Amino acid sequence: MNTSARMLRLLSLLQTHRYWPGGELSERLEVSPRTLRRDIDRLRDLGYHVDAVRGVAGGYQLRAGGSLPPLLLEDEEAVAIAVGLRTAAAGAVSGMEETSVQALTKVIALMPPRLRRRMDALRSQTDNHVWGGGPTVDAGVLTTLAQACRDDEPLAFGYTARGAERTDRRVEPHRLVSLGRRWYLVAYDRDRQDWRSFRVDRISDPATTGQRFRPRELPAEDAVAFVQAGIRQIPQKYAVRVRLATDVETVARAVGRWGTATALDDGCLLEMSVDSLEWPVMVLAQLDVDFVIEGPAELSALLGRTAERFARASG
Repeated sequence: MNTSARMLRLLSLLQTHRYWPGGELSERLEVSPRTLRRDIDRLRDLGYHVDAVRGVAGGYQLRAGGSLPPLLLEDEEAVAIAVGLRTAAAGAVSGMEETSVQALTKVIALMPPRLRRRMDALRSQTDNHVWGGGPTVDAGVLTTLAQACRDDEPLAFGYTARGAERTDRRVEPHRLVSLGRRWYLVAYDRDRQDWRSFRVDRISDPATTGQRFRPRELPAEDAVAFVQAGIRQIPQKYAVRVRLATDVETVARAVGRWGTATALDDGCLLEMSVDSLEWPVMVLAQLDVDFVIEGPAELSALLGRTAERFARASG
């Protein structure tokens, strides 16, 4: 076994974080104790914190350090991490969606084809649950879009807007944005010669061109602000107004970017523009404070039915 292969094997063993007697490590690597000590010193030079116990019963153990050094993964571990990141990217872990896509992009880029096939096979045989009733987003599409944003690479894809036929789009991708239960791609549409935001769950068959483009200046403070401005221009089905007996900060944390909270003398006013009333019901249940619904009547009716169902279950 050459030095590089031996070092990788040693690192793989130590990353289990168990205590390894020196003699056992030497036997597994088929090297002398002196060579093992030199290899341990090389790992320390690379930033790995390896504790050593001297003596006949001495050994080595890898401990967590102040920074993250290069990580060595077995095939099964790499597939497991990629599958886990796919789940987080779909919104299973609140607040981790965008970071998960960035990490998944890096992992997949380093995967050999055989591991990608294993990951895709596992995904195809697994039933996924969409948290919070949001639309299904394929993590493979997300990673393709994320890589194109990172590399300034033009994209071509099919897009089916609400109530419209599929159209072919050619864009310069700028940024992925996660808002609530939905993902958006902010990009410059080359055919329409204007900036657009695209719902990722409505994108199909994204393909990169292998070329590069010079990034344009986004006509907004950032990508999130651009998407939010576009959403506000879309007519929504319901205008929600609720008076709550609590402070503005509490309501703002619960509703996030999907509503506004205005201070009142006896609490605050929550306003939301939504297509579905399920999200306001979830917000009100989470807050656990007294409230009065000013509108719409459909929200009052839905809350009444929900309360009756919960009362039957608890009775």
